[in-house]
Amino acid sequence: MRARYIDIHVIQSVPAANLNRGEYDEPKTLLLGNTTRGALSSQSIKRASRMEMEAELGEPAVRTRMIPPRVIAALKDAGWPDELAVFAGAQIALCAAAKGLDTDREAGHRTLAMIYTAETGLLDDLTALCVRHRSRLEDGLAATQSDSTEPAPKTKPKKKADTPRCLPTQDIGEILARRTACISLFGRMLAGHDASHVTGAAQIAWAFTTHTSDMQPDFLTAVEDWSTAGDRGSAHIDTAFLMAGVFYRYSTVNLTQATDNFGGDTKQALQHVALFMETFIMTLPQAKQNSTAPHTLPDTVHYVVRDRRPVSYAPAFDQPVRAPRGGGYLIPTRQELSAQAALTNRLIGTRHRIGHGHTTAHPTPLDHLGPHHDSFDALIAAAIHDAALPGTP
Repeated sequence: MRARYIDIHVIQSVPAANLNRGEYDEPKTLLLGNTTRGALSSQSIKRASRMEMEAELGEPAVRTRMIPPRVIAALKDAGWPDELAVFAGAQIALCAAAKGLDTDREAGHRTLAMIYTAETGLLDDLTALCVRHRSRLEDGLAATQSDSTEPAPKTKPKKKADTPRCLPTQDIGEILARRTACISLFGRMLAGHDASHVTGAAQIAWAFTTHTSDMQPDFLTAVEDWSTAGDRGSAHIDTAFLMAGVFYRYSTVNLTQATDNFGGDTKQALQHVALFMETFIMTLPQAKQNSTAPHTLPDTVHYVVRDRRPVSYAPAFDQPVRAPRGGGYLIPTRQELSAQAALTNRLIGTRHRIGHGHTTAHPTPLDHLGPHHDSFDALIAAAIHDAALPGTP
């Protein structure tokens, strides 16, 4: 069966802010159409959506390298000898897969790769596993210590594969391979642990301003509240950089893959896709939010349900939009989005377009974007109705 996708296009005006900081604490930018645009990385947008979804569902997940150190700390708190606790934590990584997961011995055996897994019960279950196999861990530690007292042979040092394995790989693998709804939606990959692989259904593009947008310097000072007589000036002086503009944001969800990830349960998959749409529409990265409060709503949201392949409208803004004489970039951005939808329909037709629609703050509905809906909730409900795969009850 051909894949079915739901494309989500969002236009949003953001005031002076620094939503996604770069290496030098400045707003991220990219070069598009030979002009500088404000930018938000897909990773920052995905994290904001993921954290919001997890909070809404009450299903926390964790992306971390710190599982072995946290297990070590838990075992020490339970009264285990330090050497045995450290050995057990290292065994969690060593026995997690056939070839084991590489760790940094100098940093408490934290894994070199990030592990993305369900958080609920994670440390408790791994710690309990160590407790159940404590005698094997003690024997393994004793064997390791015995080897270390012998004269070092004039050969290569002991390999990771030569270290005794004291914990059941299958049990650790099952714990690390647990899923949450967000893992099923966004996907997961851990090198060396194929059992935990989940093909992601949601894709998120970098967001960018539809127009040229330069960073604005903000020379700031902090006044000393407890100044002494004769003090002048400020206790702190610095320059921060902000950026404002109208952003185009785009995401697409492979509905067929999402259904497969939720065990073939189309109803459950669509419920979570609806929640993802809501969080994607309503959530932005929130760097420096305390000093900028950039809490705007999207101006226009447009969805398209298609068979075969998704279509981004990013090319609409290769030529940066220009503000009319009265100022503002929202009006020309809406116009270009509508024009790109019309161009897409002309190029590929509407045979594979299952449904579309939009919601906008503009006083009248926009052309080429499908039926108009008064609210984001109504838009999402219509999108999910159109997105239902054949045979969905």
